[in-house]
Amino acid sequence: MSATQAPERLEFKTELKQLLDLIIHSLYTKKEIFLRELISNAADAIDKARFEGLKHPELLEGDTNWRIKLTVYKDAGTLMVSDNGIGMSREAVVQDLGTIARSGTKAFIENLKQADVKDRPDLIGQFGVGFYSSFMAAERVTVVTRAAGSTEAVKWESDGQGEFTIETADRPSRGTDVILHLREDAKEFLDPYRLRQIVKQYSDFIEHPIVMDVESVIGDDKTEVKEETFNSRQAIWLRNKNEVKPEEYTEFYKSIGRDFEDPLKVIHVSAEGGATDFKALMFIPAHRPMDFFYKEPKSGLDLYVKRVLIQHESEELLPTYLRFVKGVVDAADLPLNVSRETLQHHPLLAKIKSNLINRVLKTLGEMKDGEYENYLKFYKEFGVTLKEGVPQDWSNKERIADLLLFESTKTKPGEYTTLAKYVEAMPAEQKEIHYIIGETRQQIENSPYLESFKAKGEEVLLLTEPIDEFVMSTIGEYKGKKIQAADRGEVEKKEDARFEGLLKVLAAKLPRVKEVRLSGRLKESAAVLVTDEHGPSAHFERIMKRAGRSGELPESKRILELNPDHPAVTSLLTLFEKSPTDDRIDAFGHLLYEEAVIAEGSKIDDIAGFAKRLNDLIVKASA
Repeated sequence: MSATQAPERLEFKTELKQLLDLIIHSLYTKKEIFLRELISNAADAIDKARFEGLKHPELLEGDTNWRIKLTVYKDAGTLMVSDNGIGMSREAVVQDLGTIARSGTKAFIENLKQADVKDRPDLIGQFGVGFYSSFMAAERVTVVTRAAGSTEAVKWESDGQGEFTIETADRPSRGTDVILHLREDAKEFLDPYRLRQIVKQYSDFIEHPIVMDVESVIGDDKTEVKEETFNSRQAIWLRNKNEVKPEEYTEFYKSIGRDFEDPLKVIHVSAEGGATDFKALMFIPAHRPMDFFYKEPKSGLDLYVKRVLIQHESEELLPTYLRFVKGVVDAADLPLNVSRETLQHHPLLAKIKSNLINRVLKTLGEMKDGEYENYLKFYKEFGVTLKEGVPQDWSNKERIADLLLFESTKTKPGEYTTLAKYVEAMPAEQKEIHYIIGETRQQIENSPYLESFKAKGEEVLLLTEPIDEFVMSTIGEYKGKKIQAADRGEVEKKEDARFEGLLKVLAAKLPRVKEVRLSGRLKESAAVLVTDEHGPSAHFERIMKRAGRSGELPESKRILELNPDHPAVTSLLTLFEKSPTDDRIDAFGHLLYEEAVIAEGSKIDDIAGFAKRLNDLIVKASA
């Protein structure tokens, strides 16, 4: 399209349209975060240019005076944020500024609608929608950009109401200008002092200079315009720990983590000499980003080589179960032109990764033992993610198991124990660590599966997360004690020759039952269903069914256990002894089975049959 043609008018994608409507018409307590987001985007664009320039120097056109410039046009009421980074092609502009290609956007919009006004600023950076925060302060936004290696610039413009225009434009060199036509209530962002304040607060540690031409008074009635750098540009991770103030750590974390809350913990690593030479600055956040479970699991660490960003969210630095950790790693011994393919197999990174995992797990252990309230806060936010490490990281399985917290039959709701405390408190005669999994604590703590353990005074861990099934089976054994599900296997063998005939008849008549036997686990209830040692539990089957994946499981049949001391069971035996072919035996057997299905938290398949059997029983009992 030539420069004389009319701009092409396009519509935003539906979800982005909804998002912009919320941003524009919602009240935010901290509108200034738009500047933090635009500066971060500009810094990313420069980092990408630097990295690409290592392999393709011609893209840089000799311009390596990296900078982010703020320019105010008071008469026009506009603020421009410019960079000489990688720039964008026409296709990239349409894709990146016209849509949000991010899973979880719908959930984000719903959370944004429901969030309190004071919480809303935290949401922007968490969903990678930083550019769109411009519309909190601007009634119209113009973007002029030219991609590295291209001779054509592109102009994008929108008022955020559902459409945008795109056309060719002029820009002398690569990079991007974002021009905000400020709203009347956002004219404070035309003040250089206010802009300097925002940069110092949110972007002081950006490596590239953030500059602005500032007019100042010199002498009598004389002024001069001088370019000032607003940020300190200190690579904080390269400094010694004793030189960094706590507030500097906090502001750096807020800058890279796009967070307004202080981190729970700072981990500053300086490994020099020996087999590895690197520095790392990592943070454990105080809360979970709202899109944490919606987006693709990625590392929270950026990889630098001599202050050059080599890889954002580097998967080579930490496993996904530690993806809540935010920070940077600077590996001095890696070559600057290292490729992504080479990164995956570089031996130095494997050593750094091992070191970082060790530092994070050690820090979490110290928090658990010495700062329990902080650790509890962390665990409530990221405990489920940490559990992923048990099946993922076999070499650190036991260390991760030591970090897990559990509610149990001997803890109050909301209070926790650990595997170490459990084993320490075990009676001498107890050989196994018992656990049970269900939907909620309330559902499982009154389960018939726990009756025998309560009678013996043995503690049972109460688990309610879908991942717990994999976690406990993977741990398998802890300090020589086998970990055993309370609803699996045989707790205590019971035999009574009087019941043999009845048990065989019931096993032949009942659906999805591989065996009917007498129970040693029941003290009060009449019947319970248990899984054999290697079959999928009822809880796991329910999870798969909700996920629409029940067809992936082999057909399973459970074991029905009857309490030989329960009046309902002894009455059924008496009826069987009098008349083995009585139709009521089948009906009562089904009722006991269905009672057990309900007790395990599952749904009865034949609801109509259950209702009929129950109604017939009521009629006969009242006749």
